[in-house]
Amino acid sequence: MKETTVYILEEVKRTIERVDEAVIDEIVGTLASAPKIFIYGVGRSGLVGEAFAARLVQIGLNVHFIGDTTTPIVEKGHVVLIISNTGETMSAVQTANIVRRIGAVVIGLTGSAHSKLGIASNIVLELVQPRDEQKKRMAPLGTIFELSSMVILDSMVPLLMDRLHQDEASLRRRHAIWV
Repeated sequence: MKETTVYILEEVKRTIERVDEAVIDEIVGTLASAPKIFIYGVGRSGLVGEAFAARLVQIGLNVHFIGDTTTPIVEKGHVVLIISNTGETMSAVQTANIVRRIGAVVIGLTGSAHSKLGIASNIVLELVQPRDEQKKRMAPLGTIFELSSMVILDSMVPLLMDRLHQDEASLRRRHAIWV
């Protein structure tokens, strides 16, 4: 177990070290100024997106997860963050194409900037992962992508808090435990 844990942590670290910080700054600015933010992902990527959506709500942003029954219509000027490791998941690509035609800003968080999602996005945050086939058994399928996504998105939270003049006390007031 320790070998697997060390491998996963090291690969997540290496993946995040490859991220272009200018892209992070662009995403933070885009999210901070968005009238509405929508997040979409399928499977475990969707769970990462839902966790990030919850944190953005705590910051005080107007956030919806696409697919919830109460999600409003995406309109021009809104921001849509779509998470897909392969960038080829049909529903993710279709969502990107539809909302971009409407005039929404699409942020694609993907393992490949050259994927269909990457091409359909206005802003691409690419998480390049290891391709060591022998080690994949320790982190099968999208494990490194999903964990890296969670860490990188949570790492944007303090940047958004600073930009929006929020502190932990203000987030705590919006935390679900107080509802």
